[in-house]
Amino acid sequence: MKKYWRGKRSFYPVILALVVMISAMSGCSGKDDKTSEQLSATQIGKSIEQVVNLKEMKKGDLNKLQKLYKIDADSVDDFILYTSTSNVKADELAVIKLKEESQVESVKKKIKQRIEEQKMKFKDYRPDEYFLVENHLLKTKEQYVFFAVSKEVDSMERTFDSAF
Repeated sequence: MKKYWRGKRSFYPVILALVVMISAMSGCSGKDDKTSEQLSATQIGKSIEQVVNLKEMKKGDLNKLQKLYKIDADSVDDFILYTSTSNVKADELAVIKLKEESQVESVKKKIKQRIEEQKMKFKDYRPDEYFLVENHLLKTKEQYVFFAVSKEVDSMERTFDSAF
């Protein structure tokens, strides 16, 4: 009878090791495919606020978003918008989460029109602001559109990219 129990006890460490390994592997699996669907533009904006000082900018609402970029409100799921408090500054930040990924190209096109308008506005008037507009960042990730005009555009981009 002792031999029988001695054989059974040798399996316990093996089973325990398997349970620990499976638990560790399931806990270390990366972000799931649904993460970007759950992620909001507001959350990304709050992350950017922690990295970059946006106190010199004012938060925009849906009317301002439509006025600046001429984006249909029905296509927007969530967004954050910051613009300069003065019309002599070019600083802008927008993170727009669209309802459909198919709308991304249309929104990018509208933002590019805004960029051209800003270039015309600042070209001869404020060369330092023109430089910022010229070196803007416009990128997309799935149904998100990210647009930034700032001296700190690199930090903003890193924060946006790290959200995914």
